[in-house]
Amino acid sequence: MTIRGQAVYTAGQRLRPFSYEPADLGPFDIEIHVRYCGICHSDIHLIDNDWNWSAYPFIPGHEIIGNVTRLGNMVTHVKVGQRVGVGWQCGSCLQCEWCIRGEENLCAHSVATCVSRNGGFAEAVCVDSRFAFAIPDILESASTAPILCGGITVYSPLRHLGVKPWSKVGVVGIGGLGHLAIKFADAFGAEVTAFSTSPDKEEESRRLGADHFILSKDPDQMAKAASSFDFILATPHTDLDWAAYLNALRPMGTLCLLGAPPAALLNIPPILLLLQKKTICGSIIGNRSTIREMLEFAARHRIGATVEVVPLAEVNAAIDKVRANKARYRMVLEV
Repeated sequence: MTIRGQAVYTAGQRLRPFSYEPADLGPFDIEIHVRYCGICHSDIHLIDNDWNWSAYPFIPGHEIIGNVTRLGNMVTHVKVGQRVGVGWQCGSCLQCEWCIRGEENLCAHSVATCVSRNGGFAEAVCVDSRFAFAIPDILESASTAPILCGGITVYSPLRHLGVKPWSKVGVVGIGGLGHLAIKFADAFGAEVTAFSTSPDKEEESRRLGADHFILSKDPDQMAKAASSFDFILATPHTDLDWAAYLNALRPMGTLCLLGAPPAALLNIPPILLLLQKKTICGSIIGNRSTIREMLEFAARHRIGATVEVVPLAEVNAAIDKVRANKARYRMVLEV
């Protein structure tokens, strides 16, 4: 079977049609007919080879919803025709310390869905079935695709780093990640404050579930926020005034970084951490158990990404919109 999709042939270039013959399915592999695939900012990094990982040509895409079309001979937990989703990770060794502990996302031999292999901007994709997740019936496919990467990226730290219904949570950056962080934190029952450099994001933030809004480029508003938050989730891929956000934390508060600003260093005076036992940390995607939990949580609370859906043939225009930060809030390709 030939799989057709849209591939990048050299770093930073426009995607063009591409086809390939997939390898035979392994015993635990499945083939998925792709119906929808989100465009994540990580896809842009891979297209541009910002991380020096990309091997061209390749088909990007790792926020995939589709239906199973073929099964390896050891697959028993999904069926042909079943709707499933795949995120950033599609394999690991399943034998190391971290996999045995249920932290497959930390495996040194983790397999990424579109790194050194072809991803979801295509009519089909083949992955390890153990990293494909049944999608609850109540969830709509297009708005669910982005939560398989963007959603778990924000859900996992909220879930595992101590956020409680009585917590005061700040979300920095109201974009593809930030809008989902507001939705999830609000559903957790937390008191949520949105931080943005754009005053026009206030109304949108409140509509997404934020209780308060802070214009982060206003020194007076930032000063008033001092010692206010138990947990702050920083989503932008740009450098920030990290000291200001540490100052905004209450004693024993946590600042969690999700973005990776290129070539930026965290210039943090240690005294900001020492005196009130504050923590700064990072987080990336989540393990399989947390992804399953997130999907059930999203189904119960009717959470999905706010999306704009376009045909796969318009992939380059959609990528341009993501590059220009004009997506509100996630672009999703319909195959």
